[in-house]
Amino acid sequence: MYLTTILGNLLIIVLVRLDSKLHTPMYLFLSNLSFSDLCFSSVTMPKLLENMQSHVPSISYAGCLTQLYFFMVFGDMESFLLVVMAYDRYVAICFPLHYTSIMSIQFCASLLALLWMLTTSNAMMHTLLMARLSFCEKNMILHFFCDISALLKLSCSDTYVNELMILIMGGLIIIIPFLLIVISYARIISSILKVPSTQGIHKVLSTCGSHLSVVSLFYGTIIGLYLCPSADNTTVKETVMAMMYTVVTPMLNPFIYSLRNRDMKRALIKVICSKKISL
Repeated sequence: MYLTTILGNLLIIVLVRLDSKLHTPMYLFLSNLSFSDLCFSSVTMPKLLENMQSHVPSISYAGCLTQLYFFMVFGDMESFLLVVMAYDRYVAICFPLHYTSIMSIQFCASLLALLWMLTTSNAMMHTLLMARLSFCEKNMILHFFCDISALLKLSCSDTYVNELMILIMGGLIIIIPFLLIVISYARIISSILKVPSTQGIHKVLSTCGSHLSVVSLFYGTIIGLYLCPSADNTTVKETVMAMMYTVVTPMLNPFIYSLRNRDMKRALIKVICSKKISL
């Protein structure tokens, strides 16, 4: 699964890089999403595989905080990229004549730079807040990676500030982007219904179907795990749900975007044919 994740996301990054017809805002965001997925999975999976092979499931304190930092960087970035891609589809469908002027390359590059700054700053804040806590006798993390909630349960310090910041920043990074995605698609559907046609509906499904599938996979498990916890949630159940958005979703994203996207298929065929000609 990890190798599939690496190869699938690398393929999308390479195709967007090589095909000049894919040098558009939509595919710029998609290549960033693939890079984020690749790194997001790489934060947890290599260590998990190492622990499984060595039968020594351990991690150093510094390694744990480092894993927490990068996990939050790429997890937050995925959330931001999904809302930016929803906005891109909204502009493309509702304001097609102004799309080029609104979603200029300069604007998209500046937006991506801002998002990377926000995610790294937020991850650093949570990591520093975690580093100030004391951990007494318990050192067994009931998870397959250093999740922030699992670490807080081990601490013997006052975790009020940490939990408060998780609540505040979690709302800004998970809830607000999810609501913005819902609003974007509500506006898209409203725009299409004003001029009902089979061609318009087909355009929405072909343009937005892949993105909606990824959004459902990513936010569905996160909201179910963190925002709607049930009383019968066991450690195994929480671990399986976390595995869904840390491992399964990054693996499926390349397939969702490549199988449902004619441009990606065309770019892949073009690269394969050019390689055959060169050989």
